Amino acid sequence: MNLPADTSSRTVATLTMNPTIDVSYDVERVRHTHKMRTDNEWYAPGGGGINVARVLSRLGTPSRCIYTAGGATGPALDGLIDRHQLARTRIPIEGPTRVASAVLERETGKEYRFTPQGPHLGEDECRACLAALEEVECGTLVLSGSLPPGVPDDFYAHATALMRKRGVAVVLDSSGKALASGIEGGGLLLVKPSQGELAAFVGRPLENLEAIGAAAMAIVEAGRAQLVAVTMGHEGAVLARKSGPLLLPALKIEAASAVGAGDSFVAGMVHALVNGHDELEAFRWGIAAGSAAVLRAGTDLARPDDIKRLLEQVGAPVAHGEVEAGVFRR
Repeated sequence: MNLPADTSSRTVATLTMNPTIDVSYDVERVRHTHKMRTDNEWYAPGGGGINVARVLSRLGTPSRCIYTAGGATGPALDGLIDRHQLARTRIPIEGPTRVASAVLERETGKEYRFTPQGPHLGEDECRACLAALEEVECGTLVLSGSLPPGVPDDFYAHATALMRKRGVAVVLDSSGKALASGIEGGGLLLVKPSQGELAAFVGRPLENLEAIGAAAMAIVEAGRAQLVAVTMGHEGAVLARKSGPLLLPALKIEAASAVGAGDSFVAGMVHALVNGHDELEAFRWGIAAGSAAVLRAGTDLARPDDIKRLLEQVGAPVAHGEVEAGVFRR
């Protein structure tokens, strides 16, 4: 992997353009109109990059989260980040930081998630975000999460180009036009779409492993990313790399929540890469961390003890099957 070799290479910065205050709680039964009493209430700082930084910090990898925050809810987000003892760079914005909710219905075990669109960012606020990237000292930058209204679709592509000039490796985890533009801009160490996000990028359904592997390999072969990790929920994940695609099946665990699984997967992979592991071992760390995140209801994300315990259950990545297209080989 082409990670920087200087002394700051282990430091990971994350950028969260559309952070959240994540609120989770339980209710016995979800009913319309009626007032529903909740318990097990929990507040946490959220948004892709902040979630990644939380898990990296727990694993002992130095990290700094860069994020936008504003309105009456902005200081509350600052306080939550401080409670997690994360190094932070706040970019002030005028609009209020959004509040997202995850509600667990105990009667059915189903989880309901409500996520606002987020505040509108102006041109000056977007420029301030890029200016923060020019100053941060890190070896790797994780661009994670959605772009709020007002931010150009090609923002992540511009951010990647800026950091690559500084010799910083860039990881991208987003969706829609932001993901597409970021991939098309190239220069990425790792991009992590879900199966659905990759299908949206290529503009066609990806209904089997061969199709997923081929689509991911096309990104690698075009030189846009060194690694493409495609998460597939309970079916595991596919890793595309120069020497070909590999599969890791999901671990057989009982999921309590889907919140932060993708972010924890990214954190696991990045943690392994910046600490000298190869892409195969990093892939294993990603599966373990993503699985650890879903063990707990709410917004707690992956915990180191769970990650390390589950890592022992993750086998070596394998090529899957013998197919006519020759994408996966035994």
